[in-house]
Amino acid sequence: MAAALPFELRDLAPERDRFLADVLEGLTRPRKSLPCKYFYDERGSALFERICELPEYYPTRTELGILRRHAPAMAAALGPRCLLVEYGSGSSTKTRLLLERLERPAAYVPVDISREHLLRSAAALSTRHPGLRVIPVCADFTQGFALPRVAGAASRAAYFPGSTIGNFAHPEARKFLTRVAEQCSPGGALLIGVDLRKDRALLEPAYDDAQGVTAEFNRNLLRRINRELGADFDCAAWDHRAFWDPAQGRVEMHLVSRRAQLVELDGRRIPFARGESIHTESSHKYDLPGFAALARSAGFDVERVWTDPDALFSVQLLRVR
Repeated sequence: MAAALPFELRDLAPERDRFLADVLEGLTRPRKSLPCKYFYDERGSALFERICELPEYYPTRTELGILRRHAPAMAAALGPRCLLVEYGSGSSTKTRLLLERLERPAAYVPVDISREHLLRSAAALSTRHPGLRVIPVCADFTQGFALPRVAGAASRAAYFPGSTIGNFAHPEARKFLTRVAEQCSPGGALLIGVDLRKDRALLEPAYDDAQGVTAEFNRNLLRRINRELGADFDCAAWDHRAFWDPAQGRVEMHLVSRRAQLVELDGRRIPFARGESIHTESSHKYDLPGFAALARSAGFDVERVWTDPDALFSVQLLRVR
């Protein structure tokens, strides 16, 4: 008999039919694309953890440095007995720095689309903090979902570390932040990581590393589609490409077809020309006034901003109006 989990899992993960519909919709557009949320199966999540340790990938180590210096002030701003909800929790490495400084948190609710990764990180946190109620939710946090009710919570605080807000186009970012504001309620808080604009020479290697880990992470999306949806992508026939688009203020990641080819998926034959690309991810970079305007449009005020000495990255405290 399997051992009982030390927490209650809320499983709201997208079904296969939703995954298939999203992939078909993206691959039948004139400019083909795939939703980046599907990067994170078990292998994709593990590859992303490797990316976070690469020398070129500045966001993780920079954000960790900000947290190590300022986590006590962040925790104090969130207040005692808060219900902490983390969107896209991953391995929860950054969260531990925050949880250790929170005053009597009511519960911790990690939300992630990768069930296996979520279960491992929730188990590790439950072991590290035996007195903390951990309620993992396996869900697509870009869609609406109900948060668990927790008795005794004085407030709700959301945590959205990394630079994941940059994966949303501006209208979708506003929609997501508006939903978070509704979940937190007036007076609630959002602690969010926001990557800042900087030189192309630093940005592009962060998304196209010398070891090829990011390229493998990108191609793993095709492997997942093959495995779970029965497609027949030849993963070796696709090159990884990442570039900074200053007009859009974002780094784009693409998979570029090395040759003319047909891919079969769900009884359909999808043609690709040589050099045609699938847009798999955008990572928007902000300046501080621009992000403050976005936050205001979603019902938040920026209460405080912490940055590193080189102003590469920011962690921002937003308060629901």
